[in-house]
Amino acid sequence: MAQGEVDTKKCGSALVSSLVTDLKPRYHFAALEKTYYERLPYRNHVVLQENAQHVTRFIALANVGNPEKKKYLYAFSIVPMKLMDAAELVKQPPDVTENPYRKSGKEASMGKQTPAHEEESACQFFFDLNEKQGRKRSSTGRDSKSSPHPKQPRKPPQPPGPCWFCLASPEVEKHLVVNIGTHCYLALAKGGLSDDHVLILPIGHYQSVVELSAEVVEEVEKYKVTLRRFFKSRGKRCVLFERNYKSHHLQLQVIPVPLSCCTTDDIKDAFITQAEQQQMELLEIPEHSDIKQITQPGAAYFYVELDTGEKLFHRIKKNFPLQFGREVLASEAILNIPDKSDWRQCQVSKEEEEMLARRFRKDFEPFDFTLDD
Repeated sequence: MAQGEVDTKKCGSALVSSLVTDLKPRYHFAALEKTYYERLPYRNHVVLQENAQHVTRFIALANVGNPEKKKYLYAFSIVPMKLMDAAELVKQPPDVTENPYRKSGKEASMGKQTPAHEEESACQFFFDLNEKQGRKRSSTGRDSKSSPHPKQPRKPPQPPGPCWFCLASPEVEKHLVVNIGTHCYLALAKGGLSDDHVLILPIGHYQSVVELSAEVVEEVEKYKVTLRRFFKSRGKRCVLFERNYKSHHLQLQVIPVPLSCCTTDDIKDAFITQAEQQQMELLEIPEHSDIKQITQPGAAYFYVELDTGEKLFHRIKKNFPLQFGREVLASEAILNIPDKSDWRQCQVSKEEEEMLARRFRKDFEPFDFTLDD
């Protein structure tokens, strides 16, 4: 938002300021001023004087269809506080600021209020945080923090709007689905790099691997191990990658690479080399490390997992080439199909997709761990 576009001394609400000071929300959305603005997160405690608390993020959105084309939509994924580890919840981001409401909260309590009719004129957007998720949990309240792995809600997270990858969504191209587990499913990639290029997807609406519940992570790992065995039996090794950037539902890409094409080190070198050429840093992280240990929900990132268990990680700070993973694997050094680096150039008819899905289901059946349940 351009400086001076909104006069903060003449707008705002003392009542809301007071309310926010007391409630300490994780997200605060506003739309009264009809402009887009996202301030740096601010802390909700006094350093060295009070116990650490979660930060608050303030986001103002413009009105829908505004002629200036200011941002009026904001896509995000929120993990309920009761499902978060206490240490992760109060973790302070490096750009955190002091609480801007500390003084205004006192002023509001002294009676500096805005007329009620002005308070009600705001066109706000509210989110239903649906307490159903907590009804099956023990009524012990905050004591649940003592458990490092609290029970997850049975009902999977639901998307705020249409989603192409939530299994229950009408937008899903179900003819591409080749296997369904308890928490995850496999689907052929649309416009895949090969006929057996598949995706591991959560049935519920999760944006990234970092946000998955423990039981979903367990099944994702089962699919990884099973797919490695499946592709190894066919003379291939598989490469997995995730791009948590400009995506709303986790898509874990699984691409098989014939053993005759190259070695695992060749694949690793290709990713690192092409990243360097685009001024990106791909960091190698320990084999048995968890992505959750090096990033947090909501952070943009790209990561690759090789058949040896080695992982390469890039923290996305600004822009990122959307087809980077495909471009590396399609390059001459790996699959040597550079013309397939963009999935939109690889689409086939629905009839052919159905045929490929039937063939994959049949081939995968001897390895299908879901049949044992």
